Amino acid sequence: MKKIAKSTYLYFICFVATIGGLMFGFDIAIISGAVPFIQPYFGWNEIELGWGVSSLIVGAIVGAFGSGVLTDKYGRKKILLIVALFFAFSCAATAVATTSAFFILARLAGGLAVGAASVLSPLYVAEVAPAKKRGMLVAIYQLTIVIGILISYTINYSLHGLENNWRWMFASGIIPSVLFFAGLFFIPESPRWLYKAGRKLEALTVLTRIGGVEMANLEILEIAGSLKTNTSSTTIAELFSPAVRKVVSFGFLLAVFVQITGINTIVDYAPKILLAAGVEIENALLQTSLIGLINGLFTLVAIFLIDKVGRRKLYLIGSLGMTVTLLFLALSFYLELNGIFTLICLLLFIAFFASCIGPAFWTLVSEIFPNRIRGKAIAFASFTQWIFNFFVVLLFPHFLASAGGAATFLFLALMAFLQWLFTYLYLPETKEKSLEEIEQLWQ
Repeated sequence: MKKIAKSTYLYFICFVATIGGLMFGFDIAIISGAVPFIQPYFGWNEIELGWGVSSLIVGAIVGAFGSGVLTDKYGRKKILLIVALFFAFSCAATAVATTSAFFILARLAGGLAVGAASVLSPLYVAEVAPAKKRGMLVAIYQLTIVIGILISYTINYSLHGLENNWRWMFASGIIPSVLFFAGLFFIPESPRWLYKAGRKLEALTVLTRIGGVEMANLEILEIAGSLKTNTSSTTIAELFSPAVRKVVSFGFLLAVFVQITGINTIVDYAPKILLAAGVEIENALLQTSLIGLINGLFTLVAIFLIDKVGRRKLYLIGSLGMTVTLLFLALSFYLELNGIFTLICLLLFIAFFASCIGPAFWTLVSEIFPNRIRGKAIAFASFTQWIFNFFVVLLFPHFLASAGGAATFLFLALMAFLQWLFTYLYLPETKEKSLEEIEQLWQ
C-alpha cells in the first residue's frame, strides 16, 4: 500500500507540473483557428499576420531564458506560480484586445509564460522522477502540450460560427490557467534544487515521500557526488566553458532541428495550409481538429515506448518518417493533388513527430545536462528552440504565398533528413540511466 501511495503522489505532482505543458500547447495553437478571423479584423498582410502569430514566441524567448536564472535562484515552484498567473492574464487580455498593438502586447505576455513553462515543467518532472520512470513522465509533459493543442483546435471548430468567436477562443484559456495556479500549492519544491540550495533535510524528505527511504538515500548520495566539485551558483558564462561545451552544443543542435523541421508550421497554420490546398474554411477547421486528435493518440504511443525502445531509436524512426512525409507533402502541392492527400500527409507527419520526436526531445533536454548547470542549460536549449520557432512561424506565411507549398515543404524535408543524420552520428542512448549517470556520459 505504501508503494502505491508513493506512486500516486509522484504521478500527482508530475501531473500538476505538466499542466504548464497543457497551457503551452493551448497558447501556441489557439491562434490557428483565430487566424482567418483576426487577419481581416486587424487588416493584416501576410508579414503582419506572421508577426501577430509569432509575437507570442518573442515573449517565449525571453521567458525561456529568464526563467533559467530565476528558477536557479528562487526554486522551480515559486516561478511556476508566477507563470500560471501570466497565463491567466494573457488569455483575458488577448480576448478583449481592440487594437493590433494591445493584441500583440497580450501575446507577448502569454509568450513569457509559455517560454518559462517550456523550461520549468519538464525540468521539475525530470528532477522528481526516478530513472526508470523519467522518460514516461517527461513524455507525459509532451502529451499535455498535445492535449492543449487538441483542446484549442476543438474550441476553434466549435466556435467557428459564433460572433466575435476569436475572442471566446482566447478567453477559454483562463479556466485551465486558474486550475494550474491552484494545483501548484499542493506540490513540493524540487529535491535537487533544495539540496543545491543547502536544504538537504527537506530534499531527503521529498525524495523519501516520492520513492521510499532506500531510494531517497541512494539519490541523495548521487546528487551530492554530482555537486561536490561545484556547489556554488553557476553563471551563464559557464555554459560555454570547456567542461560542458560538448553537451551544451548538443542540446543547442537538438533545439534547432526540432523547430526547422516544421512542426509549428503545421500546429500554427494547419487551417491556412489546408485552405491553400483548396479546402473550405469550415472543413479546414474540422480537419485541423483531426490533426490534433492524431497528435494526442500518437503521443500516447510514445509514452509507452520511450523507456522501452529508447530515445535514440525513436529519434531515428521519427526523423526518417518526417522526411518522407514532407517530401510527399511537397509533391502534393507541386502536382496540385486533392486536399484529402494534403491532409493525409499532414496527419502522417504529425504521427511521426508525436510518437517519436516531440516526447524524446523534451526528455533529452530535461536529462542530458549536469546537475550544477541544469536550470540554465535547459533554459538555453529552450531559448534556442523558441528563437528558431519564431523565425519559422514568422516567415512561413510569406514563403507559402511567394515560393509555394512545394518549395517550402521540400526545404523542411531536407531539414528533417539532416536531423536524422545528426541523430545517427551523435545521439547517445540515455534510457534507464540516472541523471548523474547521464552526466558521466559526456565526460
